[in-house]
Amino acid sequence: MTATTTETPTPTTERLRALIADVREAVGRGLPPDVTAYLVGEKLSPHLGAEGLLTPAQCEPDPAHYRQHVLHAEHDGSFSLVALVWLPGQGTAIHDHVSWCVTGVHQGEEHERRYRLLPAEAAGGTARLVATEDVVNPLGAVCGFAPPGDIHRVWNGGDGLAVSLHVYGADISRLGSSVRRVYDLPADA
Repeated sequence: MTATTTETPTPTTERLRALIADVREAVGRGLPPDVTAYLVGEKLSPHLGAEGLLTPAQCEPDPAHYRQHVLHAEHDGSFSLVALVWLPGQGTAIHDHVSWCVTGVHQGEEHERRYRLLPAEAAGGTARLVATEDVVNPLGAVCGFAPPGDIHRVWNGGDGLAVSLHVYGADISRLGSSVRRVYDLPADA
């Protein structure tokens, strides 16, 4: 799973600064990961699709693979805000995450296939991934999750550019990625 990463060290729009303040307030409550993800999703939702949230540079794709623009990393490492930009057909490998995550579609749509890991003992000797759900997330859709149980792959199955905002409960500028593990196992297609 390859992505180009671009860091934007400071928010560049007033609306983006407002979103960061909203997320900071939700994360600062110090609640469990699933509750935090829910609250962050509520804060993210009104900003999706809004004019003036991202600059044109923050929506710039890469012709070879999806691009990750790090928009903000909180100084204490409690959260990061990332824009993922996808051209049609671009996507991730099957993976899970280092922390809770909330995603929202800002432009276009994202397709997602979610998986459950079937251990080797239950799968006849070889661990495998079983597809549990296929989702098409349109403009404005928000979803959140927390490990464990966050195995999925994401791609742009539409005809145009897709841009999604991802809020992670970790410092992605330091880690470089939200991915904890890429799964190279037999999986439902």
